[in-house]
Amino acid sequence: MRSTPSFPFRVLTHNIRYATSSPFRGERPWAERRQLMLNELQYNTRASIDAFICLQEVLHNQLVDLLEGLNPGVDPEWAYIGVGRDDGHQAGEYAPILYRPSAWTLQRWETVWLSETPTKPSKSWDAASIRIVTIGLFTSLRSGNTVLAMNTHLDDQGSRARLEAARIIRFKIQEYQDGQLGGLISGTFLAGDLNSEEYQEAYSNLTGPGDMVDTYKMVEPCKQYGNVNTFTGFGYEKEPSKRIDYVLLAPGGNQTWQVDGYSVLANRFDDGVMNSDHRAVVADLALRG
Repeated sequence: MRSTPSFPFRVLTHNIRYATSSPFRGERPWAERRQLMLNELQYNTRASIDAFICLQEVLHNQLVDLLEGLNPGVDPEWAYIGVGRDDGHQAGEYAPILYRPSAWTLQRWETVWLSETPTKPSKSWDAASIRIVTIGLFTSLRSGNTVLAMNTHLDDQGSRARLEAARIIRFKIQEYQDGQLGGLISGTFLAGDLNSEEYQEAYSNLTGPGDMVDTYKMVEPCKQYGNVNTFTGFGYEKEPSKRIDYVLLAPGGNQTWQVDGYSVLANRFDDGVMNSDHRAVVADLALRG
């Protein structure tokens, strides 16, 4: 299938805060946040059939809740790839990628553990938690473009673990580009919570010379909307707000990236309930021949 000269689609990434039984001060339980999160996801993907939703800190019961809410009818609209990081099945946090099968054909997917043993549940270096990257190769039914999609959540404690994770992600991108299907890849994106500000190890490694590009920096201010910081906390943490959630783009595909819009959405409205301690990042992308 030949790709079209221009192919726009949307990527939304959000750390939704796992459904804890011991909420922070200011945090509301998942049961009160669930519908707010669904409203956000439904509204911001309704007009983009080709949208990807990349989420972090998702426990299995939250994934079930979201899929039930997104798929109210008999025929499911949304599917997902991903596993729980603790056992490779349903235990622990997922970093799922949600997509519409009516828009994308899934060619292959995998979960890679960001450790010295990347094929099995594990952690290494100074990581406080097991960490993963979810990788999917998708071909658009509408345009024929093939996209390498990646979603991750790096460690919040280990500086070396974040650096080594960034190196693993870069290696995987190169592996796919050099692989059997590499010639089909139109473009690659990485979404997620890097737990790294611009001056820190993971972001600096991923966006080094010739490597990934930050969508925030690819779009002129007149095409940006909303906030800048993506981590807010629930209002009582000592940690300041900061930008640690990203949509990054990799060169090396058979088409070039263009960013047509970028937004950091609000995570609290008039009701005062924060749907997460992070804000969602939305990037409107286009692949051009």
